[in-house]
Amino acid sequence: MTIPVTIRVQEDDFDVAKETAALIAGRPEIGAIVSFIGVCRSGEGDAAISEMTLEHYPGMAEEEIARHANDAIERWPLNGLTVIHRYGRVVPGDNIVLVLAASVHREAAFVAVEFLMDYLKSNAPFWKSEKRADGSQEQWVEARKSDDDAAARWKE
Repeated sequence: MTIPVTIRVQEDDFDVAKETAALIAGRPEIGAIVSFIGVCRSGEGDAAISEMTLEHYPGMAEEEIARHANDAIERWPLNGLTVIHRYGRVVPGDNIVLVLAASVHREAAFVAVEFLMDYLKSNAPFWKSEKRADGSQEQWVEARKSDDDAAARWKE
């Protein structure tokens, strides 16, 4: 059975309620929808940021997200999947990423969202730079070992 999968990389914001409604429309078999919404945070003290710029490799980003979405579909009994990732300038409070997984029961949806977010945080072809609230020079965000460790557990 082919399930609906939506993957978008876009500059514009997304509407979580609209995306959720689109995922489940006419799908009475769905009993669980799990969502993750990543939001730009301001941070605190010396780490406070005023804005972030997200860049991606057009075409490759969508292809890589689709590859991991297909992996999730093969691993867990899902009934629908939506992954939206923004690029461009965002400020604290703005949405960055949305992952929705639908299934008959909650367990598959929870684990699929966690799997996809671990991939997006560690290996997706996106790059972030942050502008500090104190006006210091913009800097690229380095990969974190904790994100790599989280993604590595899915290879077992």
